[in-house]
Amino acid sequence: PLTGIYGDSNMGGHLASELKYAGYDMVIFEGASDKPVYILIDDDKVEIRDASHLWGKGTIETEKALKDELGEDFQIAVIGPAGENLVKVAIIRHDFGRESARTGVGAVMGSKKIKAIAVRGTKSIPVADFDRYFEIGKEMFKKLMSSPIFPEFQRYGTSMVVDWVNQVGAFPTKNFLTGYHENYKEMNGEAMRTRVVVHDKACGFCPIACGSYSCVEYKGKKYYVEGPEYETIGMIGGDCVMPSIYEVTYGNYVCDNLGLDTISTGGIVAFAMECYEKGIITKEDTDGLELKWGDIEAFAKLAEMIAYRKGIGNILAEGTKRAAEHFGKDTMKFAMQVKGMEISAYESHWAPAMLLAYATCDIGAHHNRAWAITYDIEVGREKITKDKAERVVFLQHARPMFDALGVCRLTWVECGLDLEYYAKIYSAITGWETTLEDLLKAAERAWNQNRLFAIREIPDFGRKYDYPPARWMEEPAISGPTQGKFIPKEDVDKLLDFYYEVRGWDKDGRPTPEKIKELELEVIE
Repeated sequence: PLTGIYGDSNMGGHLASELKYAGYDMVIFEGASDKPVYILIDDDKVEIRDASHLWGKGTIETEKALKDELGEDFQIAVIGPAGENLVKVAIIRHDFGRESARTGVGAVMGSKKIKAIAVRGTKSIPVADFDRYFEIGKEMFKKLMSSPIFPEFQRYGTSMVVDWVNQVGAFPTKNFLTGYHENYKEMNGEAMRTRVVVHDKACGFCPIACGSYSCVEYKGKKYYVEGPEYETIGMIGGDCVMPSIYEVTYGNYVCDNLGLDTISTGGIVAFAMECYEKGIITKEDTDGLELKWGDIEAFAKLAEMIAYRKGIGNILAEGTKRAAEHFGKDTMKFAMQVKGMEISAYESHWAPAMLLAYATCDIGAHHNRAWAITYDIEVGREKITKDKAERVVFLQHARPMFDALGVCRLTWVECGLDLEYYAKIYSAITGWETTLEDLLKAAERAWNQNRLFAIREIPDFGRKYDYPPARWMEEPAISGPTQGKFIPKEDVDKLLDFYYEVRGWDKDGRPTPEKIKELELEVIE
């Protein structure tokens, strides 16, 4: 709902494995209820139950209530008030802290009046070649545990990259005006670990436990939340210019309980703060709320207004792009989004590959499709060359491959587990001999199918939808290692030309008949 084109999102935790234990690979929801309901899946028993008593509650209270009602052995996914109110950046939350957060999937559940999904499974899972599966699994485990990055990743999780990202000028700060935050050490991995983390937390069957459960005190009350992850630190802490990890953690709690995506909400609030600073919106528009940089109380109140669609929150609940269209006055130039979705936490004034990854992402600007910032640093960020397009395309196949398999990509990204392992273990589990090339080709087919779907939904969909925000093409970064840098539109066009060539698309970014035939796809009518 956020972009008007194809959207997807995923989460860690234990829900997927529990669903498989119940005997299901997938659940498809068709139609909509006329009253609030939740879906109960208990092995072969599937029921649609009344959820009127849960409607209006936050995600934490909802999950606790269902655990009390059904039992602790149920895995539960819920929406909060944001999903109920069809906020375009609403999330689905599971296990008190794992979120399907991007593209507004929570609003889809809300539109169907589905408050929650509760799953319990007690069946076994068949494996085609268990001995082979077990041996490959042991080898993967040994490789993982021997990775030199493993201890650091286990201790800090994704927050370990804060220092590096800031040092290379890619930490989003002040609505992406710069990639350098002066107080980054107040919200880096060590600050988080020593000031707010209570204990580690792992997804199902993971030996790393890169997640964490944290506690922060705000106005005399303690709040518990999973995280913050790097993206939340970047988008609340950096983009909204918060002073420390304490404010970030509280902001994380507020968004999670309301059922809001911390990435998009951070971007929306930063956009609103810049509009306020420029006088485009005033206290009359915000019901007296002063939207000042670094003010966590203002952040929390505006997040609540967004979740409940109160006042200006009703405009912002539609996302940054639609809000900019409403406000006018050149606000689109600093609306940091692509295809309607807010950019995640890598400032790309001077990172051509990362900029290209955001610009061409099939669901709107999101790092999870192609984390290319490291390649920019490795080969030289000043280069506008075809190899950067080739790298982005490879990542746009490799990373969605993990989503299709239903596994975490961080074992590869952070700990260097070879991609070949995933083809091997997939073959052992399913009995279908599959190579890495087969998996990557499947990902390429999916990517092209998504593009064809977008063209069906928006007939003029093409190159003009693949540009980054004007700020990155016209306005130099104001401080830090990238001060004075930006990537002009003519260079962005060069990158897009390279990208379309590598993909086998035409100059307007549309799959050619030859590419469609090669991939054995059908044009969706």
